Amino acid sequence: MPIIKIQASTATPVANMLLEIEAIKLSAQKPFTWASGWKSPIYCDNRLSLSHPTIRKTITNGLVQAIRENFSAVEAIAGVATAGIAQGALVADVLTLPFAYVRPKPKDHGMENLIEGRITKGQKVVVVEDLISTGGSSLKAVRALRDGGAEVLGMVSIFTYGFDISQSNFYSDDVSLVSLSDYDHLLACALDKKYVGEKELTSLKAWRYDPAHWKP
Repeated sequence: MPIIKIQASTATPVANMLLEIEAIKLSAQKPFTWASGWKSPIYCDNRLSLSHPTIRKTITNGLVQAIRENFSAVEAIAGVATAGIAQGALVADVLTLPFAYVRPKPKDHGMENLIEGRITKGQKVVVVEDLISTGGSSLKAVRALRDGGAEVLGMVSIFTYGFDISQSNFYSDDVSLVSLSDYDHLLACALDKKYVGEKELTSLKAWRYDPAHWKP
């Protein structure tokens, strides 16, 4: 049975950092529109953390700790393109491990690679991802690595919304996931820092349970 959990030591600090640099924005009254068409009161761009050295280092160290504690047999790191590439490379550097990344689709010229870098058959790989929503693109990368002969030990991510559908998808694909922070910790931090009030918090909580039908 795969494990799906939040790294306790980083859940609150990372949520606070992402709010501080506006990598995560909350707006229940004027929601954002996702590519799927969903209306969302949250916008998440963790790539902004790369522009803040102290926060970047904290996130990298958190991912490294999560890997050491949960996937200690790791032999290589794979990032999910595009947001997981930079963070995955930083993690691989700290761990002194080989790094590769997985494209969303094969390159349309040259070698037509789906996996960039070298992953050998039977190599024990941990996947690094930026953000988990439904898990679809993340798990697609896992399947590509498995098809290439890798043994995927699990995945680590900076943030997860914690949707029921994503947990179901990870269980179905037998993939363990450890995230540095999640939506519940984010809302607690946002309330504590007065980014949102109690009334807005109710709407934000409702979105997480039924994002496809939520209305502001």
